Amino acid sequence: MTSTFKRLMIGAAALALTAGSAMAEKIIIGHFGNPTPMQLLSTSDELAKATGWEIEWRKFDAGTDVIAAMASGDVVLSELGSSPVAIGASSGLDIQLIAYSDVIGKAESLIARNESGIASVADLKGKTVAVPIGSTAHYSLMGALQHEGLSEADVNIVGMKPDDIAAAWGQGSIDAAWIWQPVQSEILKTGTLVVGADQTAEWGFPTYDGWVVNKAFAEANTDKVVAFLKAVDKVNGMYLANPAAWTADSAEVKALAAATGADPAQVPGILEGFTFLPMAEQTGEAWLAGAAPKIKTTADFLVKAGRIDAALDDYTGFVNPAYAAAAAAQ
Repeated sequence: MTSTFKRLMIGAAALALTAGSAMAEKIIIGHFGNPTPMQLLSTSDELAKATGWEIEWRKFDAGTDVIAAMASGDVVLSELGSSPVAIGASSGLDIQLIAYSDVIGKAESLIARNESGIASVADLKGKTVAVPIGSTAHYSLMGALQHEGLSEADVNIVGMKPDDIAAAWGQGSIDAAWIWQPVQSEILKTGTLVVGADQTAEWGFPTYDGWVVNKAFAEANTDKVVAFLKAVDKVNGMYLANPAAWTADSAEVKALAAATGADPAQVPGILEGFTFLPMAEQTGEAWLAGAAPKIKTTADFLVKAGRIDAALDDYTGFVNPAYAAAAAAQ
């Protein structure tokens, strides 16, 4: 090979690599900023290599913001809470629930100010409670009120974003809040946990963060969506294999803290507030296979609560276990 021809070949190869990089599809992945194992994917290029995507991780404050972003086409893959899943599906948003990011326990809870006189849900009557409207926390709050025989009119419910809740708490303008981390840990410094989403689940109002995807996008990128879920399953499996090893000083927790801005000392406790399901468990009747009727139940509740105008008769088309099944099988 002549030196000139060799230089031409090297230049052509470099051009091809550059073109390939330029052609990488940019995907915005929505998330809620919780320091959960899946955040490890944002700290390396492993997912980009597995999918071929150029990835931007975008944090959302509430599910209603995710719904708006997916309706606009800006976001095609995101975490979305169980209540917003029902809201989005009921509005005709072209999404499918393909996996569970986490099942929510005490990670979302009702926190009462120490001087508020609130020791139970019943004590909320006449009090001011902040919550992100349309979120899973809002759904849990409404479920708790219903369980106690209270109406929304009995409580002054104020819709606020998480950071605004922290600010209002500091100003003393709210008595309680149903909120997630890291705001939860901040207000607990001068507050008390009254009840968590694990309890409201037992009362008949379970909540979760699911992975939802634009249906058409997923059908056109099946292998890549499966690769994404496989990567999520891998990092969740790392945690499930030995949760006790994820201490404040561990590399994994430090990485989660750096990615989300959480205090490393609080991350182990935050992780305990969630349940992470292996992908192989997600496809059964208890979860994805039985998800559509549960979305229907949530939607019917939201109609009665005046949060949406109408529920659909059937939500089967908004759930697809095939991607999780494929990820579990690989």
